[in-house]
Amino acid sequence: MLAADRIIALALMGLSLCFMIYALRLPIGWEPETGPGAGAFPFWLGLGMLLASAAILARSFVTRPHSDETFIPDADAIPQILGVVGLLLGAIALIPLLGAYIALMLFLLGYLRIIGGHGWLLTGILMLTTPVFLFFFFEVTLKILLPKGITEPLFYPLYAMFF
Repeated sequence: MLAADRIIALALMGLSLCFMIYALRLPIGWEPETGPGAGAFPFWLGLGMLLASAAILARSFVTRPHSDETFIPDADAIPQILGVVGLLLGAIALIPLLGAYIALMLFLLGYLRIIGGHGWLLTGILMLTTPVFLFFFFEVTLKILLPKGITEPLFYPLYAMFF
């Protein structure tokens, strides 16, 4: 298990460095009229990923494993893993058609209600608040427009208010 931890940590560190290098091609500082530069979010996200991966790598040298057993998911976990993978692929496939927000809502519905077995109240709250938060974070704050698909006309009044 330690070898796998170390290999994955090193691979993630390399990927983080690639993200940071490509992000540095864009401005990462604060731009007076528009806010954070286009490379700010990818750069700082890459740095966080690099630090987390470095911590995992360091921990693999400090801690001793509890056992040398290989992790193999039990038979009950495999359908859940496949269900989550299917939901993710379905959500990704729906983004161009329905937009990121509707695809996210459908993913959360499937994940929380069907796979997780959570109640309708929690599912409904998260299905509604998560896309709203992401809209304000990406589109209003960072000025990064996410794909809307056929729902684009529904956003015109919001664009008029915030842009």
